[in-house]
Amino acid sequence: MIPTMHEDKDHRGRMRYTLSETEHGQAWGVCAEAKGLFGEPQRGTYELFGWVPQAEVSGWVGNRVWLVPDDDPLEPWLLQDAETLGQVLGTDSLVLTGLDDYEGPPEGHRGRVRVHDGRRWLGSCREFTRILPPKQSAPPLVLKGLAFGDQLRTALMKGTIREAVDLGQAALEIRDDLGEPLTERPLRARVLNWWRNAYGRSLIDLKLDGEFFTPVPQYARPIWERWLAGPPDNQGVWAGLDTRRRWAWLDLVRERACRRAHRDRPAGYAYELDGQHITDEPGLYLALGEAVNGPGGYFGGCLAALDDCLGGTFGYTAPATLIWRNAATAHAHLSHTLTPDGEPYDLFAEVLKALAEGGMHVTLA
Repeated sequence: MIPTMHEDKDHRGRMRYTLSETEHGQAWGVCAEAKGLFGEPQRGTYELFGWVPQAEVSGWVGNRVWLVPDDDPLEPWLLQDAETLGQVLGTDSLVLTGLDDYEGPPEGHRGRVRVHDGRRWLGSCREFTRILPPKQSAPPLVLKGLAFGDQLRTALMKGTIREAVDLGQAALEIRDDLGEPLTERPLRARVLNWWRNAYGRSLIDLKLDGEFFTPVPQYARPIWERWLAGPPDNQGVWAGLDTRRRWAWLDLVRERACRRAHRDRPAGYAYELDGQHITDEPGLYLALGEAVNGPGGYFGGCLAALDDCLGGTFGYTAPATLIWRNAATAHAHLSHTLTPDGEPYDLFAEVLKALAEGGMHVTLA
C-alpha cells in the first residue's frame, strides 16, 4: 500500500529535482537524486558513400555539422554534436553520428552532398543513407527519495502491476544547491514502477520510462555537476574547456538566464570584454555574456539571441560602450565562417554590426 505523503517545505528547499506536469505547472514531487539523468542520447547514424575528404575528420566533428545537398530546393540537414566512427573498412564510406532533427533531404535522396562544420568544408559524398540502429530499451529515469503530495499519490494508486501509469507531458525542473532554477528536461512521465525509499518512510523511488527522456551526455557531466553546485564566482572558468564542452557550458548559461529576472543597468554604462580566450563561437558568447552580466552571465548564444538581449531585459540598456580587449583573437578565429548552406560570412563582423545597431559603441583594443 502506498504511504500517505506530504511535502515538507524545509525538505523541499534542499531538493534539486522537481517533477511537474507541463499544462498547469503543478509539481508532483521533489527529490535530491535522479538516477539516469546522465547517459548517452539516441544518435542518428549516417553512412556517406564515396567520401572525398577536404579536411581531416576524426573523433568529435562539431557542434553543428551541415549536410548540404547539391539539389537547390532542398535545405541542409543538421547533425548536432556530430562524431565520426571513421571510414568503413574496405569501402570508401565515412560514418557520422549525431543528434538529428529528421529535417532535410528525404531518406530516398540520391545525389552529391557536401559537408561542413560551420568553419570549413570537411568533404563530400555521392550519396548517404541513415542507418537504423537495433531496437534497444532505453535505461529508465529513477527519481530517488521522492516526496510528493496527494495528486501524484492518487495517480499512482490507479496503476497496476501489469499496466504502467502515464502521467502525460512533464518536465524535470532542476535547481542548483543554492535553490536557484538552473534548467529543465522535458519528458513524458510514464511510470513503470515505484517502491519505498530505503532511507525515508515518507519517500519513494519512482521509475519512469527512459524512452521518453533524453539524458545529458556523459561528456557534459562534469560541467553539469559544477553548475549544480552553484554559479561560478569568477569570470573565465570555462576558458580551459574545449569547444564541445564550451557549448555544453553555454547551454546551461542560457537555460539558467531564461529562468531568472534580470535588472538592466542604466544607459551609458561602460563594459569591458577580455577577448583572449575567444577562439571559437561559444567562447565569443560566453565572454560577451560575462562582460555584460558578470561570472556565468548570458548575453546571447547566436546572432538572433544577441539581438534579443540588446533589446533589453537582459542586463543592458542602450546606449552603452564596450572596450573589447584582445579583439585580434576573435578576428583571427571567427572572420571565416560558413552559413548552413555553405556561404562564407564573417561572424566577427556580424557581431560588431549587431552590437552597433543595438546601441553598443565598441572600441577594439
